[in-house]
Amino acid sequence: MVAKTFGSAVFGVDASVITVEVNIMQGTGFFIGGLPDSAIKESTLRIESALKHYGYKVPRQRIAVNLAPADVRKEGSAYDLTIALALLKASDQLFATNLEQYLIMGELSLDGLLRPIKGVLPIAIEARKKGFKGILVPHDNASEAAIVNNLEVIPIENLQQAVEFLQGELPIEPLSSDTRDLFFSAQNFYEADFAHVQGQENIKRALEIAAAGGHNVIMIGPPGAGKTMLAKRLPSILPPMNLYEALETTKIHSVAGKLGKAASLISNRPFRSPHHTISDVALVGGGGIPQPGEISLAHNGVLFLDELPEFKRTVLEVMRQPLEERRVTISRAKVSVDFPASFMLVASMNPCPCGYYNHPEKDCVCGPGVVQRYLNKVSGPLLDRIDLHVEVTPVSFDQLTANRRAEKSEEIRARVIKAREVQEERFKDQPGVYSNAMMPSPMVKEVCDIGEPGKVLLKNAMEKLGLSARAYDRILRVARTIADLAASPHIRIEHLAEAIQYRSLDRENWAG
Repeated sequence: MVAKTFGSAVFGVDASVITVEVNIMQGTGFFIGGLPDSAIKESTLRIESALKHYGYKVPRQRIAVNLAPADVRKEGSAYDLTIALALLKASDQLFATNLEQYLIMGELSLDGLLRPIKGVLPIAIEARKKGFKGILVPHDNASEAAIVNNLEVIPIENLQQAVEFLQGELPIEPLSSDTRDLFFSAQNFYEADFAHVQGQENIKRALEIAAAGGHNVIMIGPPGAGKTMLAKRLPSILPPMNLYEALETTKIHSVAGKLGKAASLISNRPFRSPHHTISDVALVGGGGIPQPGEISLAHNGVLFLDELPEFKRTVLEVMRQPLEERRVTISRAKVSVDFPASFMLVASMNPCPCGYYNHPEKDCVCGPGVVQRYLNKVSGPLLDRIDLHVEVTPVSFDQLTANRRAEKSEEIRARVIKAREVQEERFKDQPGVYSNAMMPSPMVKEVCDIGEPGKVLLKNAMEKLGLSARAYDRILRVARTIADLAASPHIRIEHLAEAIQYRSLDRENWAG
């Protein structure tokens, strides 16, 4: 007798249905076909132990398991429960007529308990899309799956519970959640707030501009000036995610196994800060079966690279294409996977190896040419994709001890949201463009008209400050954002002048 159950495989951030077929024939052995990986092949031990733990018999015959479609690679231990229930059905130990109405996933321990798995959210979305009545998942993954409405989510704690539920002996109330209520209730909670930052008003202003236009930013300053502290507070002033962005972000973290137990919808923009020893595969994603990297985990949020020159050059260079296309494509011999990667890049660096070049009080001890060589570790093409270059100076003792009230993140965020609303209206007929930073080059001249006085100012600035040609478009985009923050339909001279000052690293002889 051939028995069928249904599971799912995740490729990229999407899932597809896998049919698990079990047949018991004459002979001996337990064989699994359909391109399983080592974790699936080892499931025979877990399944046999779990079945015996609850008193079920493992047939002493030839057991053939096929994971269809057989030409698609499957990986992971999440098929344990799917195969075990199909085996019980094939050996007439499970009497259930509704087995094919549910998509079933879960890893079995040796005593039959279910462990959590990765990628439950895209699996649940695919189950609803394919018309399944419900989904059986480990109890720890149920909150994540319950984000998907119009689908029965059955939390299962062990193998016996799954059998009794399918046979109608144990009623289990489907887990449900109000996705919108869950989303909005946690949307505005941030531990870090700009109200805790004394001084650094010019840096706060630059980060406000970056948030308002979706611009990438790099901060250059000595150790202890507050670069990391300021970067960690950037998500608190970004516009809140909409429900679609939240679902998309949660899917990526679900596939990567980063949600944790009993986690559900990600409501706040992610902030990722990888160490400078990270590999290029860990940053952009990859592996035999492609998995999302840090740039995808930062999707719809912030990727913070602290001490930028300390990252390997190859690691930084692989980011160039994703920064432009806002997605990354991982290609292998048999599979090609796209991961979304629309993030704000925030980087920080010391101005030199000792950290005190241009410091107002301490002397730099670096030798001739050392500063320039240090800065050259960051390539020009990468700097070309960073709109704002901000010099960070240390906060004085008087500023640190002042009783002056610092502006809260929610106050800055309100201005950012208003500027983003202007941009949404501006780009409503441009699919895939939501902010000034995403503006394609052909639109720049049309949207960023600076008039003759502005052209004269920009020409003089480029000549006198030694600004490179690549700074031209970036300055115009930033000036447009500054004008949006000022609720100005036109870019005025003061907006352009402020944008010009945010090109520190493009200046000739900046490093001596």
